[in-house]
Amino acid sequence: MDLSIIIVNYKTRELTSDCIDSVLESHIKPYTYEVIVVDNASQDGSIEAIEAHFASEERVKIIKNTENLGFSKANNIGMRESKGRYILLLNSDTIVELNTLKKSIEFLDTHRGVGALGCKVVLGNGKLDPACKRSFPTPMNGIYHMLKLDQRFPKSQRFGEYNLTFVDEDKTFSVDCVMGAYMMVPREVIDAVGMLDEDYFMYGEDIDWCYRIKQAGYPIIYYPEVRIFHYKKASGIGKRNPKTIEAFYDSMLIFYDKHYQGKYNGLAKACVVYGTKLLKRRALAKNG
Repeated sequence: MDLSIIIVNYKTRELTSDCIDSVLESHIKPYTYEVIVVDNASQDGSIEAIEAHFASEERVKIIKNTENLGFSKANNIGMRESKGRYILLLNSDTIVELNTLKKSIEFLDTHRGVGALGCKVVLGNGKLDPACKRSFPTPMNGIYHMLKLDQRFPKSQRFGEYNLTFVDEDKTFSVDCVMGAYMMVPREVIDAVGMLDEDYFMYGEDIDWCYRIKQAGYPIIYYPEVRIFHYKKASGIGKRNPKTIEAFYDSMLIFYDKHYQGKYNGLAKACVVYGTKLLKRRALAKNG
């Protein structure tokens, strides 16, 4: 088996079905693949409908969780059942272009030693999702990003570090992070660094994984010759659900505590913690 594609479903019947259809329609021969759909206890009939729709498709496998375990745990469950020499995390709210999967496998086959491969992620408005090629978050580039200095000075390496706005979006490039919406990882890399950190319910787990992969000496590659379309914030438990908002901001603190302890002084940590909690309170208040 060449490729195992892991898709987490949570109340996204049409999106997940469309995503799977785009995979099945891909020009991937001579490579072999499987699609593993992990449902996080949707309880809305979506996974039953998906199961019925793809009942005759042997390459599609369904795993049903009895509770919502979050993105990291669900993907790990899928990975444990996978057989491919490459593992692809693919968001349920994405559509892959016809040659995306084949060209990604070809790239990894001809560039041995790559730790993870991302692609060009195009949003519904036709623009690049800037998070598909980015640096690891730091207190400073986080401040620049929050102040939108990267938007005012996109060509600046200093102000544009967070989302690498100064890097040509059509150029293959070594980056710190690619998105969990489309991340292809060789099995031997997973064997070396482990699977996703389950401390993250959702958000941040892809950054953490990339961090560990780079720490182990593997490069992370942004490969814009292949694309997916991402209906961002359409999957998961909903962008206005308080649990989603809390998970987003909590993931920042989990990452900081795990990887940056001792790297920055106490004042920097205090600013990060206070600022993150303040942003979370504001987001929850605005959402209410």
